[in-house]
Amino acid sequence: MRSQNTFTTLYLSAPDVIDLVRRKGIEACLRGIADNIHADFLRWQAFDKSARVASHSRDGVIELMPIADGETYAFKYVNGHPRNTRLGLSTVMAFGVLADVATGAPLLLSELTLTTALRTAAMSAVAARALARPCARTMALIGNGAQSEFQALAFHHLLGIDTLRLFDTDPAATAKLQANLQGGGLRTVACASAAEAVRGADIVTTVTADKTNATILTPDMLAPGMHINAVGGDCPGKTELHADVLRQAQVFVEYAPQTRIEGDIQQLPSDFAVTELWEVLAGRLPGRGSDAQVTVFDSVGFALEDFSALRFMRHAAAELGVGQPIELIPELSDPKNLFGVLHARGPLLRAAA
Repeated sequence: MRSQNTFTTLYLSAPDVIDLVRRKGIEACLRGIADNIHADFLRWQAFDKSARVASHSRDGVIELMPIADGETYAFKYVNGHPRNTRLGLSTVMAFGVLADVATGAPLLLSELTLTTALRTAAMSAVAARALARPCARTMALIGNGAQSEFQALAFHHLLGIDTLRLFDTDPAATAKLQANLQGGGLRTVACASAAEAVRGADIVTTVTADKTNATILTPDMLAPGMHINAVGGDCPGKTELHADVLRQAQVFVEYAPQTRIEGDIQQLPSDFAVTELWEVLAGRLPGRGSDAQVTVFDSVGFALEDFSALRFMRHAAAELGVGQPIELIPELSDPKNLFGVLHARGPLLRAAA
């Protein structure tokens, strides 16, 4: 919103986004974000892309994720700190911005913690619709923390998954997940190990939080036709899949230059063959080669997905009248006189006596 001298930015706080999701419905939000992601991946070559910029510490990572097309720029600030729950904080916290490319003016400032969980789940579903067998109805969900409900609901609503086989090293996390999903139309089965959870699953989603080179899935757990949605390995030194799982599968990624640094394929040589998902969605390359082939979506989260999610949130906020305008940019009577705003309430500088 703009007057001659004033520009306001739409601000979506965490309470605003919670209100938006409750009013739209979580299924509608997942579908809307998934539709935007699919549409934006089809415009892949229109975007100025780069791997995210990460600052690592012994406790976690803080990242900036920028992207732009010819009209709109977006970035996300996001962290990943696995020990945060001991402090009463989320493992992942985020906010993001949409800006006008022509002027640089910020159009939207929004929370992205809840929205990131929605977009990550929506991205998983977009990939699985292209790669998993259409008959898939059972999913193993390994890692039952903050992201798990969103993954479960995305696969339920967007792919028709009706049974979840659950495992987490913390049984309380599995109990939390089952309680949150109660009444949602999903059958849940708590399992004693990852191997038990995987048994009989058409799709396996791994979404663990520990910042370590872990081995959640091993080759002996694979079954013909399985689709693996590997979500938790998303930074250098953090993996979930045994390297031989990748060698035995057809591997798909979001943006190869970033995934080779952060994804499960960081374990393999830089010339290991992968397919960027946009080429499958655009029909340029095939996805699953046969019903018996094992496919892996090595998902690390890419800025284009946040661009898509922020577009959805901005449109939904306008539709519902959610959010508030804020003056993030100083109001200037003369755009060439920034210092003048300091004089607005009286003289600022006085000569020494």
